[in-house]
Amino acid sequence: MRSKKRKSQISQKITNLSKLNLSESKSLGQELINEAISKALMVDVSAKEETLRRAEAQGIIKMSPETLKLILENKIPKGNVLTTAKIAGIQAAKKTAELLPLCHPLRLTSIEVEINPQEKESSFLVTARVIAFDRTGVEMEALTAVVVACLTIYDMAKAFDKRMMISDIHLLSKQGGKSGNFKW
Repeated sequence: MRSKKRKSQISQKITNLSKLNLSESKSLGQELINEAISKALMVDVSAKEETLRRAEAQGIIKMSPETLKLILENKIPKGNVLTTAKIAGIQAAKKTAELLPLCHPLRLTSIEVEINPQEKESSFLVTARVIAFDRTGVEMEALTAVVVACLTIYDMAKAFDKRMMISDIHLLSKQGGKSGNFKW
């Protein structure tokens, strides 16, 4: 009951925010931020059973045909873009709990990053597969691996193409855990 009352109070404050002067709205805005911060917590998974967890995610990085060709021919001055991006994705999966404040550190047992050219679309399809035997899922690790692999490709080729676009990052599948399996 108290929670509903508090939510109602916050909702009313937000509704009235537009009616306040700048000083009052800053004060209320800070109060709402403090409220949100005080509610943030890492979920307790100590009572959960350790099970096999798998997740697969993917994303796309689009670029000019010329940039795609330079990468495929290994002519980017910074070095081998695809190998570097794979390594960066693997490292990122291992560091996910350091990057996302409420994400649990996990004992990952396998990380695979695959980068395939899609020449007709002038892009690379980046896929990450992560496995762990733990109390919580590995979806965030797979997604993080994809994002960082794409960012690495961008970083290494940006001198040739600043219009590259990273898109369609999503979870393809997950296995294990109380919520069961998911497939896109």
